[in-house]
Amino acid sequence: MSMSASPVPVSPLSEAVFLSAEAAEGVAPRFTATVALTALRDDVITATLWATARGVYEAEVDGVPVTDSVLDPGWTSYEWRLTYQQFDVTETVRGGQDDVRLALVLGNGWWRGHLGFGDADADYGDEIAVAATLEVVYRDGSVQRVSTSDGWGAAASDVTRNSLYRGQSVDARLREGGAPLVVRTSEIDHGVLAPQTSPPVRRHEAVPARRVWRSPSGRTLVDFGQNLVGWLRFTVQGPRGDLIRIRHAEVLEDGELGVRPLRSADATDEFVLSGGVDAFEPTFTFHGFRYAEVEGWPGELRAADLEAVVVHSEMARTGRFSCSDPLVTRLVENSVWSQRGNFLSVPTDCPQRDERLGWTGDIAAFAASASFSFDTADFLDSWLQDLRLETEHAPDGAVPFVVPAVLKYANFPAGHLSEWAGPTAIWGDAAVWVPQALWHAYGDADRLAAHYPAMAMHLSSIEPLISERGLWERGNQFGDWLDPDAPPEDPAAAKADAAVVATACLYRSASFAAEAAAVLGNDAEAHRWRGLAARTRDAFVRHYVDDDGIVRSDCATVYALAITFGVLEGDLRSRAAARLAEIVRESGFRVTTGFAGTPYVTWALSETGHVDEAYRLLLEKECPSWLYPITMGATTVWERWDSMLPDGSINPGEMTSFNHYALGAVVDWIHQVVGGLRPAAPGYARVRVQPRPGPGIEWAETSLRTRQGEVSVAWRVASGELTLEVALPDDVPAEVVLPDGRTVEVRGGGHVFTSTL
Repeated sequence: MSMSASPVPVSPLSEAVFLSAEAAEGVAPRFTATVALTALRDDVITATLWATARGVYEAEVDGVPVTDSVLDPGWTSYEWRLTYQQFDVTETVRGGQDDVRLALVLGNGWWRGHLGFGDADADYGDEIAVAATLEVVYRDGSVQRVSTSDGWGAAASDVTRNSLYRGQSVDARLREGGAPLVVRTSEIDHGVLAPQTSPPVRRHEAVPARRVWRSPSGRTLVDFGQNLVGWLRFTVQGPRGDLIRIRHAEVLEDGELGVRPLRSADATDEFVLSGGVDAFEPTFTFHGFRYAEVEGWPGELRAADLEAVVVHSEMARTGRFSCSDPLVTRLVENSVWSQRGNFLSVPTDCPQRDERLGWTGDIAAFAASASFSFDTADFLDSWLQDLRLETEHAPDGAVPFVVPAVLKYANFPAGHLSEWAGPTAIWGDAAVWVPQALWHAYGDADRLAAHYPAMAMHLSSIEPLISERGLWERGNQFGDWLDPDAPPEDPAAAKADAAVVATACLYRSASFAAEAAAVLGNDAEAHRWRGLAARTRDAFVRHYVDDDGIVRSDCATVYALAITFGVLEGDLRSRAAARLAEIVRESGFRVTTGFAGTPYVTWALSETGHVDEAYRLLLEKECPSWLYPITMGATTVWERWDSMLPDGSINPGEMTSFNHYALGAVVDWIHQVVGGLRPAAPGYARVRVQPRPGPGIEWAETSLRTRQGEVSVAWRVASGELTLEVALPDDVPAEVVLPDGRTVEVRGGGHVFTSTL
């Protein structure tokens, strides 16, 4: 059975009502109905099931799952957009023997997920609910529809506890039949129903256990060799009523499971045995983990007994990179694994602790990198729909710093997080920078038009905060979050002046909004944003830059932003670049930037003639650096440069994740500058091939499946000469820029070039 993403002209759930049940919060109720078909099964032409939920659901027809997707309908801004799914169940309905049996199992999901962090406990409502309609079309043209109603029955399923953060409990004894439950019904607000446009969440691969051993305290530990997101799957037989308990964590500390970074997320699954052969797979939760601790396994646990199931939203892999330095190749793969783990229904910051929110700053930094590794067009478009809706309904008209903005329901102590209210640079700039990344990657003008209103709302919310000097120096900022020199307990204590960061970001956002408005034929808006950008640049240079190109707060981040965003020009740009290169050398080529500067520092160096410094910065192995975590065994990107300290202990800060993609945003530069594959026009309708070899890497290979077809670039350096191979889709033009200064125009096919360095 397959899912169709095509929209339905009218809501197919118009006759359905929401079903809920009187059950303890952790119990997943199972709703059932038996349907007598109005004609013979052989006369069935099509059978389609539509469903949605306040929570997450699993649907069956005649005992057969209707889809291999999980955690449906996913997470959206439920107040304004609750998506429904459409499944083709024709073969199941046509192939049955008796009346059609429908079943819906309902879990808490994100609706009643106690989301947030610390004591937030944010929920969308007290009660979860599910709705569905089965439509059967017969050969004679008649149509039969069966929808959820007060005639459905309900009983407790084998799921006795389910929480995204805390884990899931399954009692196999209840598969013989759970206690009946009282069914309640409620009306559906059809105004918020919308067909699903984001790709579904699916199981993508199974990772076998690598090793099983005993910890110093005698606990049984399992290593899967890769930090991933999903759950464990296994089949087991043991005494009836025995309990298997499994805890998950990303790292070990002192030889034991390192659970402190999970904060209040228990990440614990429990399984009660029936006495027979039991298959377990906890599909109403997910965990971020590499290691598991297993308690209560009957007999001796072997590596072959367990497998980890990798779960994330469906995305086609589009970009590849490898090079002569295996640590850099691994860095790119680590970013891929972090994207996989955090692109689960929404783009989250982390997938393991009590947070897992759609932080806008993380995806603002990473969107360009994400859209090279995978086709993110549908996934990020869906999320941007929610960003627009949340911004439209925000009391201050500002882009929330998490989307969906569930924290508005959090029961934080009075005043907690209120200091971050209002427009914020980078986080709010996601309204502009994510569409900018999608525009460059895919060139879809219709979607650019759909995303433009949020750009305008974001910039409009900033304008009242611009000071008389023309600078964004009012309001609150996250700034260069997680500057490596900031103390563990104060991640906002950055070297970079927050107003300098914000004003540079304002220039970038206003500039792209002007470009987008022009593409869309809105000349008045283009003029408005060009004017804002010009005023912002003039004010930035006047108040933040001296004649020698020294930028206020004189640290790598402010130079990286001012240069890469185009705020500085001419001699000022050259002088600022020289100062940036000096700062990088003085740091011993260790990273000195946080969330704001890290995606752009290598760009600022390489685009101003400081390629060697950029490569030295990339290839440094001492902490803080991109490669230090890899020398420590990392298989995903860390939240902090030193999430794990050199002695193997976990960073003492409250925020310590081992799966955060934001600091992996350097891979955009790796793809485009080291690999040399760049878009010269939106959607790669025209390609620019311009590898910039540097010290420490002797060869690199990059490929990208664009909307035009596959593009690949491979280069090798030997004896002071570059050999470059380029392959282009038919009729796609490219400009090839060689190190000796030549630019060659080619079109389609394979091409080989040599150049002196």
